[in-house]
Amino acid sequence: MKSHATTSEPSECLLRIVEAAPQVSRRHQFFLWSQGDLQRWLPHKLLVCGAYHREFRDLVFDVFNSVPIPEPALRGLQTVREPAIAAAIKRWHLRRQQPCWLHRDELPQGDPVAQMMHEAGYQQLLVHGMSRPGRPDDIESIFLFGAPNHIQDEQALVHADMLLPCLHTTYLRVHTTECQLVGQGGVGQGARSGAASAGAPRHGGITEREREILLWVRDGLNNQQISEKLGISALTVKNHIQKILRKLGAANRAQAVAKAMSMQALALPPGALSQDERGGALT
Repeated sequence: MKSHATTSEPSECLLRIVEAAPQVSRRHQFFLWSQGDLQRWLPHKLLVCGAYHREFRDLVFDVFNSVPIPEPALRGLQTVREPAIAAAIKRWHLRRQQPCWLHRDELPQGDPVAQMMHEAGYQQLLVHGMSRPGRPDDIESIFLFGAPNHIQDEQALVHADMLLPCLHTTYLRVHTTECQLVGQGGVGQGARSGAASAGAPRHGGITEREREILLWVRDGLNNQQISEKLGISALTVKNHIQKILRKLGAANRAQAVAKAMSMQALALPPGALSQDERGGALT
């Protein structure tokens, strides 16, 4: 796999990315956008996006992944105080806010993100971001790209730098939109309130069982594998997925996962146990 778009059409690829960006304003749209031409421009299976939150006066993070990530590593990629994020920002500042690599051996041994990178074959994470003009310590956005079992070449750094203005503008629009929806009592806020029983509907009418199935779909399991995890038949799993697609108005499994993520429908209800805590593989 090449680490950047083919040399025959790099400008066309970047142009398509930029032209599609204005239509992106929600998390699920951002995820789908990142899986299109952006994959050709800068291939990745893990994308961590951070943006400064005015109310919290801190960076807040989203993790977009198309391969499974253990829950401890996921938590380690969601706050600036965790070693991986702190190390990425430190490395970026040392490189004077230029795109750079964070190698897995730069993380402390025993750190969940370092362990995940080692087990999944991540050699490094590409780091780039944007600070306020004239104030390099005031980060407006920060991004980490990872591709397992692949060492990207130096051209990836060039492509990350070329992509940054569009990526920064697009993600900040998504971040602002989602924050506004939370403030207006929209889907983001509702997903954080109230416990859901196993049969009670969640956002979009998604039940707790359907949430479990969506989580396994997100992690790349097929119907047979999901049936073995949940102790139900593969046909029952198929029927659940068909219901999920109808409820979310999704054309396929990937779109269903993206829409559910944007609605916070995959979040755990308060007091619930994660799949790790229940003996599963991932949440």
